[in-house]
Amino acid sequence: MIDRIAYERTLVNVSMINSSGKGSNMLGTIVNTLAIIAGSLVGLLFRGGVPEKYNRTVMHAIGLAVVIIGLKTALQSDAILVVILSLAVGSVLGEFLCIEDRLEKLGHWIGRRLSKDSGGIANGFVSASLLYCVGAMAIVGSMESGLLGTHQTLFAKSILDGIASVFFASTMGVGVLFSALSVLLYQGLITLGASFLKQFLVPEVVAQMSAVGGLLILAIGIGLLELKKIRIGNMLPAIFIPLIYQIARHFFV
Repeated sequence: MIDRIAYERTLVNVSMINSSGKGSNMLGTIVNTLAIIAGSLVGLLFRGGVPEKYNRTVMHAIGLAVVIIGLKTALQSDAILVVILSLAVGSVLGEFLCIEDRLEKLGHWIGRRLSKDSGGIANGFVSASLLYCVGAMAIVGSMESGLLGTHQTLFAKSILDGIASVFFASTMGVGVLFSALSVLLYQGLITLGASFLKQFLVPEVVAQMSAVGGLLILAIGIGLLELKKIRIGNMLPAIFIPLIYQIARHFFV
C-alpha cells in the first residue's frame, strides 16, 4: 500500500507519464485475479481433508487478522464526519440497489451449475469477493495502475490474496475461486476510470475512501468470527461517496 506522500508524488508525476495503453494498465489486476485462482485451486486440494475443528479455528484466526487490518486502515483519515455520512448514504443506496442480494443470487446461480450445495458456494463467493474488493490496497492499487501503469501495490495484494484464498477455498469451497471474477471486474473498472478522474483523486479523498473501506473490512472480520452477520455488500457504494462528494464540490461549490 502506498502512503499519503507516495500517492501525492504519484499524482504529480501523472502528467509526466506517456500513455502505455489500457492492456498494460490492467496487468496488476490480471495478476491479482490469477493469484486468487491459483490459491483457490491449491486450497481445494485440501477441501474435506482437514477436520472441521481445524477449519473453524483457522477461519477465526483469519477473522482476527482481518479485524486488525480493518481497524488500521479505518484510522487513515481524520475526516470522521465524511466517513460517517459516506457509510450512511452509501448503505441506503446499496439497500436500494439490493447489491448483497444480487451477489448472493449470482453465487447461487454459480453453485447450482457446479454443486448441490449452492448455499455454501454462494457464501464463499460473496465473502471472498467482499474481502478482496473493499480494502485500501484494492482501491489505491487500482488507481496507481490506472494513473501510472505501475503495479507494485497490486502485486503485493496478489501475494496476500493468493495466500488467503488457499485458506478460504479449503474451508468455504469453490465459491472462493469465482470471486476472482469480482476482483477482475471491480479493480478493472477502477483502473480504467482512474485516468478520467485523476483531478479529483486528491490524497484526502483517497484517505477517506480507504477509511470507509477499512470499516467494511472490520465488518467482514466480525462476520468471519461469527459474531454478527452484517450486510456488507449493501455498504459498498459508501466507498465511493467521498469521491462523488469531491466531484460535486468541484462543480457546484
